[in-house]
Amino acid sequence: MQTRWISRLLPAATNTRPSEWSRAAIGVSLGTLFSVWVCSLFFGLPVAMHLIGPLGASAILLFAVSSGALAQPWSIVGGYLCATVVSLCVVYVFGRSLDSACLAVGIALLCMCLLRCLHPPAGALALLVVLADPDSASLGWGMLAPVMLSAVCMLLAALAYNNLTRVGYPKKPAEPNPLASSAQSPVDPNITAEDLQNALQQMDAFIDVTPEDLEALIRASEQYARQRSIGEVFAHNG
Repeated sequence: MQTRWISRLLPAATNTRPSEWSRAAIGVSLGTLFSVWVCSLFFGLPVAMHLIGPLGASAILLFAVSSGALAQPWSIVGGYLCATVVSLCVVYVFGRSLDSACLAVGIALLCMCLLRCLHPPAGALALLVVLADPDSASLGWGMLAPVMLSAVCMLLAALAYNNLTRVGYPKKPAEPNPLASSAQSPVDPNITAEDLQNALQQMDAFIDVTPEDLEALIRASEQYARQRSIGEVFAHNG
C-alpha cells in the first residue's frame, strides 16, 4: 500500500518527442521576450518586468500545451482581464496588502470560472496587481493597458509560432468520426494499454485533456484496437 502511494508521487511518463520539447521551449522564450519587449516600449521596462512572471507561465501553456482548454485565446485574454479588474477593485476598496492580494486571487478565480476563461497564470497576475511595484501602482486603473497589451502580444506570438511550426492553434472542436457513427461499423474490440500508447504517440503533443481530446484519443485507440483484432484473426486463420 505504501509503495503504491509513493508511486503516485512519481512523474507520469511523457508521450512527446524531444523535438516537440525543443519546439515548445523556443516558442516560450520568443513569446515571453516579444510580450515583455512590446510592453516595455509603451510603459517602460519596470512595468513590463513586473508582469514577466505570469507571462512566462502563460507562455508555457500556450506553446507547450496549446491543445488544452486553459491555453485557448479566450482563456488568456479573459483570464488576464478578470484578474486585473478584480484586483484593481479590491485595491480601491481595501488597499494594497497581503490580505487584499489573497482576496483578489480568490475572487478572480470565481470570475474566471463563471466566464469560462480559467487561466492559472492569471492568479499570479491578480497577486502582482495588488502587490504592485511603485511604477505599476502609479498607473492605477491604467494598469489594464500594459496587462492587456502583454496578453494580446503573447496570444499573437502563439498564433504565429504554433501554426508556423505545424501545431494547430487555437484548438478546433473534434469533428464527428463517420466510422464511429456508422451503423454498419463492427463492434469495437476491447482497448489495451498498447493501443492507448499508440494513439498517444500518434497525437504527438503535450495534452491538457479536454472532452474533445479525450474523445479523439478514444477513437484513435479504437482504430488501433480494431486493426490489432483483425491482425490476430488473420494470424489465427493462417
